[in-house]
Amino acid sequence: MRIIVDADACPVKEIILKVAKKHSLEVKMFFDNSHLYEDGYSEVFILDKGPDSVDYFLINKTLPGDIVVTQDYGVASMALAKKAYAINNHGLIFNKDNILELLSQRAYNQKVRRHKNLKGPKKRQASDNEKFEASLILLIHNK
Repeated sequence: MRIIVDADACPVKEIILKVAKKHSLEVKMFFDNSHLYEDGYSEVFILDKGPDSVDYFLINKTLPGDIVVTQDYGVASMALAKKAYAINNHGLIFNKDNILELLSQRAYNQKVRRHKNLKGPKKRQASDNEKFEASLILLIHNK
């Protein structure tokens, strides 16, 4: 088991590293080339900025049993298809029972956004970090 991170806009990298070190898990972080990152622990991949290039490279590196941290429902869906686990930065664990509904909701929201000017996501709370950490540990122990 490894932790694979769609890291461009990931606000929980420090939590991932803390948990990974505690459980001696390998971490792979994937960024587009507009980012520079080094933490001394994870293996970092910097990729060209192409449409979904980071996503496809990340999925190609994912193995069954890995934990993929992503906010992207499409990446989560591909991870589940590879028999990996998937979790978002709020601690939502993706599974075969919720991913289709989430993908449908994403498609609907994209349609709505084309016609309306909507606000962005809510500000991140400390409770989001706590839920993410608890869910990540749950995935590690329930493997």
